[in-house]
Amino acid sequence: MKVVAVGGGTGLSTLLKGLKREVGEVIKELSAIVTVADSGGSTGRLRRIYNIPAPGDIRNCIVALSESEEVMQSLFQYRFKGDGLGGHAFGNLFLTALTEITGSFLEAVKLTSQILRTKGDIIPSTVEDVHLVARFSNGEVVQGEEEITEYGKKREANVEDIWIEPRDAKAPIEAIAAIEKANIILFGPGSLYTSIIPNLLIKDIREAVERSSALKVFIVNAMTQPGETDEFTAYDHLRTFLEMTRLSRVDAVIVNTKMPSGDILKKYLEQGQEPVTPDIAKIAKEGVRVFAEDLIGDRDSFVRHDPDRLTELIVKIVRNEIFSEL
Repeated sequence: MKVVAVGGGTGLSTLLKGLKREVGEVIKELSAIVTVADSGGSTGRLRRIYNIPAPGDIRNCIVALSESEEVMQSLFQYRFKGDGLGGHAFGNLFLTALTEITGSFLEAVKLTSQILRTKGDIIPSTVEDVHLVARFSNGEVVQGEEEITEYGKKREANVEDIWIEPRDAKAPIEAIAAIEKANIILFGPGSLYTSIIPNLLIKDIREAVERSSALKVFIVNAMTQPGETDEFTAYDHLRTFLEMTRLSRVDAVIVNTKMPSGDILKKYLEQGQEPVTPDIAKIAKEGVRVFAEDLIGDRDSFVRHDPDRLTELIVKIVRNEIFSEL
């Protein structure tokens, strides 16, 4: 089985941690297509200086798929303190330096993946210096991933349209090749507007996904996100994904049905986040297969998909939906 996972942020790196355990078993080839439109923190500072694609999500995915010693993984996630380098992640600086040395962001990603011995390919959705732009329902136009989320938190308006600039940004041939070979393409989990959708705003990637005969699976977030998906149900996530990316369909949707424990739920509610309502019947009426299970972890003090549970469900879907047809 050849798997392509599309997204960014914590959601994608969490998924990859689970999927990498199946590489060499159920999974023959694993590729992650990662957004590079981040504008905040260490990534944003480096982008403004060097005019490069965002390295932060790439770094997290490389570490997630790494088979190197734990100390190397910790090194790439290490954040400096104090003035000057304060807040920068070592991995971001490493990728930036390699980009400057090789003259290619894509080559820097490949070399870093070799150094950390990743069990799969990490591919930026573009190697161009792209920026995310959104128009809200009140007419306000906001540029920058972090800025879009922060403006959304004001609750003055909803995202009406979203695009990348330059609009004609190209995808690496490696990304298109991975999509064309894939048996299954996974979208999410992760920030809907700023981690998942941006990849599909690149025309080459959207058209390759649209042409692909692979099983297309959308993974709904477990919790709403302030400034992006306030009060969204599972169906709202799917509807928005299809509308904003202009994809014609997905074949299946994965939905979490487990509620967080009381104390954790209270903390999230105080932050303006709530569990995503699994309105499964509404999705099913659209002719989309729904796989609903308890998918969040038990041990963490925060809510996110458990990598092993999510991977087990994906493997089950593959066996039922793909292998059964062979």
